[in-house]
Amino acid sequence: MEAMVALRVAIVGSGPAGIYTAEALIKQCPEPVEVDVLERLPTPYGLVRYGVAPDHTSIKSIADYLRRVLETPGVRFLGGIELGSDVSVDDLMACYDAVVYCTGAMIDRHLGIPGEDLPGSVAATDFVNWYCGHPDVPPETFSLDTEDVVVIGVGNVAVDVVRIMAKTADELRSTDVPEDVLARLAASRVRRIHMIGRRGPEHAKFTLKELRELGELPSADVLTLPGEVKVEPEDLASLSRQVRGNVDVLRSWSERVPAGRQRRLDLRFWLRPVEILGGSRVEGVRLERTRLEGGRVVGTGEFETIPAGMVVRSVGYQSVALAGVPFDTASMTVPNIAGKVSDRQYVAGWLKRGPTGVIGTNKSDAAETVRGLLAETVPGTARLRLDDVLDARGVVPVTYQDWLTIEAAEAGLAAALDRGARVKLVGRAAMLAACGRIAQPAPQSPS
Repeated sequence: MEAMVALRVAIVGSGPAGIYTAEALIKQCPEPVEVDVLERLPTPYGLVRYGVAPDHTSIKSIADYLRRVLETPGVRFLGGIELGSDVSVDDLMACYDAVVYCTGAMIDRHLGIPGEDLPGSVAATDFVNWYCGHPDVPPETFSLDTEDVVVIGVGNVAVDVVRIMAKTADELRSTDVPEDVLARLAASRVRRIHMIGRRGPEHAKFTLKELRELGELPSADVLTLPGEVKVEPEDLASLSRQVRGNVDVLRSWSERVPAGRQRRLDLRFWLRPVEILGGSRVEGVRLERTRLEGGRVVGTGEFETIPAGMVVRSVGYQSVALAGVPFDTASMTVPNIAGKVSDRQYVAGWLKRGPTGVIGTNKSDAAETVRGLLAETVPGTARLRLDDVLDARGVVPVTYQDWLTIEAAEAGLAAALDRGARVKLVGRAAMLAACGRIAQPAPQSPS
């Protein structure tokens, strides 16, 4: 009897969307399937490793679930492989029966105001990547050498940013923050943080759990202004339980008296940035008071200026185009119908639908894409093996076993520094050295 030909699928991106897609393929496909998960970094898990705040260990535990998928027979992790430089779309189409793109949303949206490009004006994604140890953002990228910081945005990412800024280094010592980053957080001069929302408190995007956690920081006074968190009773009654909870918490903070803690966080509402001020670098932000008119935010012509040496924009993520893959610059997604891009090409996650939902939303999203893929894809279309293509180019991928060795090195570093379960290695060189791929770089010293 002739052996059954396995369906071969490449997944580009090893974040939650990519790994949930691999899981859906294994579970839904009744026939043999081989899944290669390609990742440009040496490490898997994407946003779970480099987007979830280091002090949110319960959310980071999702990595344990994703790990089990990568350890499933038929699934293979290939790190350090970048689409466009190491392999092309044509290469993947020649080596696999189908390809699924799952690279997420990697950059911040811009404010589109004067002064946004001044030194000291930064994207929240860069700052998050920095404290999460992303190899694209080295420790020396940020020095918190200003007393006043403005964070534009009132979503969970903005909450993470201000919480990490407001905490002391000792409060973060047991987390996986890289040692060099922890040293910079310990040397931070930040004393006052202003978090700015264009609309009212009932429109803020953070969750109640995140908000309450922010108000319990032992090292920071967290305050609001009574006039900015006022919501009329008839309007409050129409809100969801979650939003009413947010408003109640924010209103309670307006009654607080500063206790003189090390740092102060002011949550401000009904203000929009109109200009980032400064000469050679950021010196402040000019804000306009706002109101709603027909559901739209409009300016009132009243202005105020907040002095600041750093501005962090956190007004949403967006995806970037992949080499050789269609891309809609209006929606900042890959055009698709239920995940199908074109013959044998598919998409899942934020690259498919935009940056909406929580990490778990990617599971049902991936399942939809995989249903369409399995209904239309015929095994045996692939003619080549990716291993042969990479060998011919001298490209050696980071294997899953290499990743486990990197993990072990991070656990060893944590033990040596007496710092929790793991301390992230910084940079590709340190990671590749840890798994014996290159010579060992200079050791990372304790702060």
